[in-house]
Amino acid sequence: QVQLKESGGGLVQAGGSLRLSCAASGSIFQIVNMGWYRQAPGNQRELVSIITWAGNTNYGDSVRGRFTISRNNAKDTTYLQMNSLKPEDTAVYYCSLQTIRGEYWGQGTQVTVSS
Repeated sequence: QVQLKESGGGLVQAGGSLRLSCAASGSIFQIVNMGWYRQAPGNQRELVSIITWAGNTNYGDSVRGRFTISRNNAKDTTYLQMNSLKPEDTAVYYCSLQTIRGEYWGQGTQVTVSS
């Protein structure tokens, strides 16, 4: 069984920064990528960023240039540094883990950006 533990969400003013972390544990076998998705009320879940275990990254258009994803392979952990936050970044952020055996999701962490 695979568990994803997210941390780092919270309330921040517009223009501020937050750093999310996601640590994977359990029966992990050959990670393909880890990443972050988000879902705001009334909206579909959307890609924020993903990083492959080789270090290749991809970003959603709305966060490119403001957010940076990174990973620590030894700790099976990924980080999302979020700068210049905007009220429209307010959402529940979900960690995702893709392995050759399947896809796993975290419980989500709330990020709220006040104007």
